[in-house]
Amino acid sequence: MSVAGKQQPEVIERPASLPVPTSTKSGIALLYNEDTNNTYDVCLKLTRDALTIQKLDVICTSGTESQVNHRTVVLRRQATGGLGLSIKGGAEHNVPVVISKIFKDQVADQTGKLFVGDAVLQVNGINVESCTHEEVVHLLRTAGDEVTITVRYLREVPSFLKLPLGSPGLDHSRGSSPLFDSGLHLNGNETNAAPSPPSPSANEPKYEKRWLDAVCMPLLMARVSRYKAGTDKLRSNCFQVFASGGTCTNILQFCTAAESTDWLQAISANINGLTQENIKIINKHSPAENQIVHMGWACESLEDSTVGRSSTFKFLALRGPYFFIFKRPTISSADWGKSETSYNLYEVLFKVHKLWMAEDCWLQARLYLGLEHSPEQQDNEPLCFSILVGHGQSHTFRVELASDLAIWEKSFQRAVFFEVQRIQSKSYMCSSQGTVLGFTIDFGSGFTCSEPSTSSILWRYKFSQLKGSSDDGKTRVKLLFKNAESKQIEMKELEFANLTAVLHCIHSFIAAKVASMDPLFVCSQSFSGNCMNS
Repeated sequence: MSVAGKQQPEVIERPASLPVPTSTKSGIALLYNEDTNNTYDVCLKLTRDALTIQKLDVICTSGTESQVNHRTVVLRRQATGGLGLSIKGGAEHNVPVVISKIFKDQVADQTGKLFVGDAVLQVNGINVESCTHEEVVHLLRTAGDEVTITVRYLREVPSFLKLPLGSPGLDHSRGSSPLFDSGLHLNGNETNAAPSPPSPSANEPKYEKRWLDAVCMPLLMARVSRYKAGTDKLRSNCFQVFASGGTCTNILQFCTAAESTDWLQAISANINGLTQENIKIINKHSPAENQIVHMGWACESLEDSTVGRSSTFKFLALRGPYFFIFKRPTISSADWGKSETSYNLYEVLFKVHKLWMAEDCWLQARLYLGLEHSPEQQDNEPLCFSILVGHGQSHTFRVELASDLAIWEKSFQRAVFFEVQRIQSKSYMCSSQGTVLGFTIDFGSGFTCSEPSTSSILWRYKFSQLKGSSDDGKTRVKLLFKNAESKQIEMKELEFANLTAVLHCIHSFIAAKVASMDPLFVCSQSFSGNCMNS
């Protein structure tokens, strides 16, 4: 691992005072239920604080009744013998019989109100919920001139009942099929003219379809995911929203990738906005050394020898001296002591995985400027970053949007900068040619090696004098310094118990030193918005 000889990327910061944008929008989507394999229309309403999912239902718009579960409708048979409707479904497919078509020009006399999507519960008082499709067709055809049916509006119509009227494959000569409309069997010769329906009575209840709130998902500490649960498999034009308590929507489906991405970005923007507000509230009551830089959800990729690669969502936080990994969001102050693990910020290394760009610098520039790939990424190119820690350990996390990746990268830069500014120096025990020594990295003076017993300094170099490094990947590192007087390269070979942590610490101090040379960066790195003293 090299800690020198590589040019540090320029750190660019937006003004801290810019507000986090939020979105308010509404639209139609499909909601897919994996348990029932059904898909149905829903209306989405996005506000600053919540995502509301509305489903169609039938309500009574007259009298005191506000919502209808069951309705009784009286139909009078036409001269053609028909009732002016078609049905689908049946008990043989474990689904109710549903009204799939209403021929308004054939409904001669209808008391009440029927809607496409109504489930037929009773015919002339006979319960048909357990009847087959053929049994209900027969009952409706032989029910007499006046037929009384009891119905209930079915919000979630099974997918196979949505086949179009007259779908190919229906053999009209051999009875009816639950997969297709039974209009021909119920209505006879549909070309005959029928009298117009009578005007409704003023005393009759009036019904209409309306969008009613079904689920309201609070967005504070929520997350979104386009991937199948526990896997790295990306769904096409779909995602789910998960509230902080674990409740989730079914899968939201959209017609195009652009529409799906637009909704995903809008919901994510509102989640990030609420997160930033929550961070400000917590920081207001926290000491300067324990401020939160950023927190949020990311999906950790895990390699299991028994089940292969899997993934699980974790809540990450950059607060004070540490990088925290939690199973769930931190709600109370006591939750901060319940992390799965935590690492010293100055001993971790943040690494963005290469995506569709050839050079990391171009990728970082595009992410910062908001020039994300469209769609956000290809199926085999997830947006990932790694956290490299001591003893060669690492964590790999996946995020949903390129903007999320950019936020985490910039947040790590800020968090490490704050921590290095706070501690100013860090010392490690090491050995050289069998002699125990003390190695110190100091923000002001650079690198110092001394004897612990006498505190006498053996050598000292500035950060700018470090010209290269190499290590064996285990315990030993060679540091190459340029002598300020002789201009010669001098090599110092040291051995550490946890070499990775030391190399990460050197990287953190050098990165913070470079950043501190930029006055715009320094002024932007204050929680209060004021310039920090370097």
